[in-house]
Amino acid sequence: MDAFQQFLKTFFDWQAMGEVIPSMLTVGLPNTLILAISSGILGSLLGLVLAIMGISRNPIPRWIARIYTDILRGLPAILVIVIIGIGLGPILRQTMGITNPFPLGIFALTLMAAAYMGEIFRSGIQSVDKGQLEASRALGFSYGSAMLLVVIPQGIRRVLPALVNQLIHLIKDSSLIYMLGLLASQREIYRVGNDAAANSGNMSPLIAAGLLYLCMTIPLTHLVNFIDKRMREGRAPKIEPDEAAAVVGKGA
Repeated sequence: MDAFQQFLKTFFDWQAMGEVIPSMLTVGLPNTLILAISSGILGSLLGLVLAIMGISRNPIPRWIARIYTDILRGLPAILVIVIIGIGLGPILRQTMGITNPFPLGIFALTLMAAAYMGEIFRSGIQSVDKGQLEASRALGFSYGSAMLLVVIPQGIRRVLPALVNQLIHLIKDSSLIYMLGLLASQREIYRVGNDAAANSGNMSPLIAAGLLYLCMTIPLTHLVNFIDKRMREGRAPKIEPDEAAAVVGKGA
């Protein structure tokens, strides 16, 4: 029983959680959202370029996209962040005068997100029926215009649930940016909790960080399920007033 009480005191000290939550909401949450949303947008743009390269008729861009995707998807996220943030950090400081590690964290997350999003976009684009492209060409569209205006938008629409899933991964992966030694004002949720746990010797602030991550990721998970269900089943048909009256009359 003493061991269980010690476990509760170490990991579920509500007072320790309450003391750190304000900092998480005012400092950690905005920085986490900046990291996730910025890298999500940039990763989507780069991923779309990789997807187009991956389905190109030219083998050179296809191989470039394939090699990039295999490497960035195969490496552990923490290793990519260390290589970009710590490895390239001194080079950028000497050549460009960049001393802020925060943009390097966004850059590392972007590179990883692009590798996954590129595959998501590619699968979505290739799932579009070839007849869509042929019909567009028959109407006078060039190959590039048909892909850009007809095929790619349909492919993106089909992979929206997977893209939201990737945003959830970015929110969680943003916790790894603490390795770069961010300034106090740049700390994300995990770093705020980790600092509080180190100062107090209690792990409850980390549990508070986990709960805050859950508050962001669980609604997004249900949003993914909702989007997926809506795309599979479509909108419920609207019943016009006359049709509704007819249905009621039949029931009577």
